[in-house]
Amino acid sequence: MVQKWKRWNTAARKWLWILVVLGVAAALPVGYDRLQTESTSNNVELVFDYRDLLDVAAYQSKPQDFVSEQLDRLKDAGVISMALYESTLDELAKSRRISVYDGQQVADLTGTTISPNENFTYVAFLNEESAALIKPIIEETFTRLDIPVRPWQFDRAVDGLVLETPRSNAVIKPLSPDPITIGMLRDKGFNIVPRLSDSLPYDEAYMENLMAYFAENGVKRILFEGESAKGFNDNAEEKSLDSFAQLLNQYDIGLVAIENIKRPQKGFTKLAYLTDYNVTRIYSLSERDANLEPEVIGDRFALASKDRNIRMFYLNAEPSRDMTKASVTHPLDNLIDSLTGSGQAIKQMEDNGFTMGPAEPFQVTDSFLQRYFKLGAVVGAVALISLMVSHFIPFLTIAAFLIGLVGSAGLYVLNASLLEQALALFAAISAPTVAVILAIRKVNETQQTIPDMTPGRRVTHSIVLLLKTSILSLAAVPIVVALLNNVTYMLVLEQFRGVNLLAAAPIALIAVYVILYRGGSTYHSILKLLKSPITLTWVIAAGIVAIVGWYYLTRTGNSGSVSSIEMAFRSFLENIFGVRPRNKEFLLAHPMMVLGVFLSFKYRHAVYLLIIGVMGQLSMVGTFTHIHTPLYISAIRVLLGLGLGLIIGLIAILVWQVAERIWKRWSPLLRR
Repeated sequence: MVQKWKRWNTAARKWLWILVVLGVAAALPVGYDRLQTESTSNNVELVFDYRDLLDVAAYQSKPQDFVSEQLDRLKDAGVISMALYESTLDELAKSRRISVYDGQQVADLTGTTISPNENFTYVAFLNEESAALIKPIIEETFTRLDIPVRPWQFDRAVDGLVLETPRSNAVIKPLSPDPITIGMLRDKGFNIVPRLSDSLPYDEAYMENLMAYFAENGVKRILFEGESAKGFNDNAEEKSLDSFAQLLNQYDIGLVAIENIKRPQKGFTKLAYLTDYNVTRIYSLSERDANLEPEVIGDRFALASKDRNIRMFYLNAEPSRDMTKASVTHPLDNLIDSLTGSGQAIKQMEDNGFTMGPAEPFQVTDSFLQRYFKLGAVVGAVALISLMVSHFIPFLTIAAFLIGLVGSAGLYVLNASLLEQALALFAAISAPTVAVILAIRKVNETQQTIPDMTPGRRVTHSIVLLLKTSILSLAAVPIVVALLNNVTYMLVLEQFRGVNLLAAAPIALIAVYVILYRGGSTYHSILKLLKSPITLTWVIAAGIVAIVGWYYLTRTGNSGSVSSIEMAFRSFLENIFGVRPRNKEFLLAHPMMVLGVFLSFKYRHAVYLLIIGVMGQLSMVGTFTHIHTPLYISAIRVLLGLGLGLIIGLIAILVWQVAERIWKRWSPLLRR
């Protein structure tokens, strides 16, 4: 019975490969749907922070003239939108709409005495327009917050209010956006991108009026400020997120997702779902980075729009003291230069096929058969994982497949998203692992059948084996793409989990296979390894492996740090090829794969180089787990890395052959 079970497990591999092929075939239409989705949303929108412009203008001798002049320059440079925060008393004062005083200041101005038991805020309106448009906003907001408001008259002002709360408290209360500023910006041709906070209790009537006002003024997107989306803090009691989402849908207003924030804004994912993912992603150029070289900023914008599906760019600016010039400076000239001057950000993006205009959400293509095609991809993923298991524990091949199917069905009921991510991760690990194992087996077979292969045939076999191994590794790509085909991944509302595991597991598995499974009995290999004495060489080698592994993992993913030299090299590659291949693929892993196979036909222990070679195979698959990167960009990146890696690998073979001949010629002389 045991022998029959072994035979069944061995025969099952053929059927598993058939299921993998069928799974890949089923996944291809889903990949096509994603390509269709990625072909939409080609507008790129530039947004400037209006509050920053006011901060810079505060250091100018004629602030209002400065603001008007810079708005015109930004408009001419391609900025079409202004980000407008909820107003505060401080911001209205900077805009010269009002003056704000505390009790002591009012006493000094009026020559009167303020009651020692009063610590109030005094607001003076500087013109009729401010009194007519700003006064109702202040009264409504503070009354809604149960802060008493009463009239106050100061002879230098048109009108005034007393807010019965300390100034330090009054100036941080968010008000509705300044209608005078909105009107001025609209007259200059700018779109408005409001920035809303969730600092005050959610008021449905107020929000409905605000959304209606935004819609009247052409607002199409809202950007949240702070750690949470509007309505999140009151959602548990009032279902305010649902209410706010209804208003957004009613007035056709979408959301903006901020790239690379430390933590997602609370409630944003739910709002995105309730608004049918009417969301675009925005890249924020920080105040510090606004002073980078214009060429660097231009390259960043071009790369983000092309490689990461960014459709909005947020420009920040802040004044700074330059002691060498004894003046307060600002980066506005530098930002404008990065857009239309030497940075050529807009030209680069237009050359990449984008149009400067209001950003639009992706129009998701979701064919009615997609769920059935995804089911085929699930079966293909389970079969691929089972194939990997079969190379390490052959006795469990059939069991692994059956358990995988049952487990997938159960996990689908509990959490479908978790099922897709888990299968995508383990399929991505399995494909390069199985591909390199088959390459090692092929090398072993060739060593036994053709022991004295000529260098020319070794080169040919190395090239062919690299290509075959890469094709097998890339078999996971359609399955991974199908499993993760959801707009939430494109918008980075959800992310592929297990990047470090994908980066490490195939390397560890191939190392185990080379050490324990390559020829002879696995049991005896383990015993031999356990009985081997631990020498200083082993300790040093283990330390080196640990350091290299740690460095490799710290460089994996989006959080890895990059030196200025490598950044320059990356920019060079981007400018040469248009799409940057991954350094570890074409500079290290693929060349080691070619050289390792070439040497393994002659030197048995050279197969250890394939442990490094698997790094390139897993990296190719890992490239396609960056769902926010367009498929065609990932495909070009992989092909470039493979082509360049093959060339460098052939050069490495040539260098080895020359060095080997020199050694054979001179080593006898050195022994004398």
